[in-house]
Amino acid sequence: MASLQARLSVWIIKWRVKRRLKGVHDYRVARLILRPDPYKIPSTVQISPAQLGGVPGERLEGPSPGSTVLLYLHGGGYFGCSAESHRPITAFFALEGFRVFAPDYRLAPENRFPAAVEDAVASYRAILGAGYPSHSIVVAGESAGGGLTLSLMLALRSAGVPLPAAAALFSPWTDLAATGDSIRTNTDRCAMFSGSDIAASARYYLGDTDPRNPLASPLYADLAGLPPLLIHVGADEVLRDDSTRLAERARAAGVSVQLKIWPVVPHAWQLAPHRIPEARQSLRESAAFLRSRVTPVDSNKEVMTRA
Repeated sequence: MASLQARLSVWIIKWRVKRRLKGVHDYRVARLILRPDPYKIPSTVQISPAQLGGVPGERLEGPSPGSTVLLYLHGGGYFGCSAESHRPITAFFALEGFRVFAPDYRLAPENRFPAAVEDAVASYRAILGAGYPSHSIVVAGESAGGGLTLSLMLALRSAGVPLPAAAALFSPWTDLAATGDSIRTNTDRCAMFSGSDIAASARYYLGDTDPRNPLASPLYADLAGLPPLLIHVGADEVLRDDSTRLAERARAAGVSVQLKIWPVVPHAWQLAPHRIPEARQSLRESAAFLRSRVTPVDSNKEVMTRA
């Protein structure tokens, strides 16, 4: 059974976000609509400006940081949001003992595909260059950040760079061509998006790029050799089938996949762990999954430099 808080959040998001976002074709307006409410950081989490590989962002650590580095790639359709807007998620992981880096990768349409992929690769390479082995690094992201997590790993594999130990994907946007059945069947149920807007909004990022380009839409990629994946998605999301089809194709390619479909919850519900019980549960399950796949290293290494 879904919580009362999850049901209430769906109603609020439909009123405050979906009705204002529907049919919007100006990315600047969409950016403002998608901006989350301010979030009070727990006093035990330290946040500092940092950069990896020339990419600015934030470093977050809790009171007992472990030896695992989490590279978190925020969502926002590739054109909106930031490391700061996603502190509810990154702070949660910091409290779980991860050393978190959240890059502010370049946004579209000012910086179109593959700028975000290039910045994600630069950040990951810098972690490796600082002395952390790939088996102590994990990656996570939601929505566009989930798709970018996959694109990062595909780019690393192509370049012969060691892949992270595992990845957690929250409602990943894997098909920018918007061909999943849920784009149509869930358009009324989805709390945040209208299905008809998905393909159009992808153009902010894609420009003239083919939406089936595997680095932009990992659903169309050869997924063989990727590390274990955890995928959480809401049953009512228009992007539901971006997750279910990804899981099917990854398993067919021999990738270990844990897929969980949650009832009722809105898109990117993990952004509200302070309000929605399912958000806390999803993040705890993800943290446990990621921890179980890493090999610890010396926790005294200094990976992320202050800006």
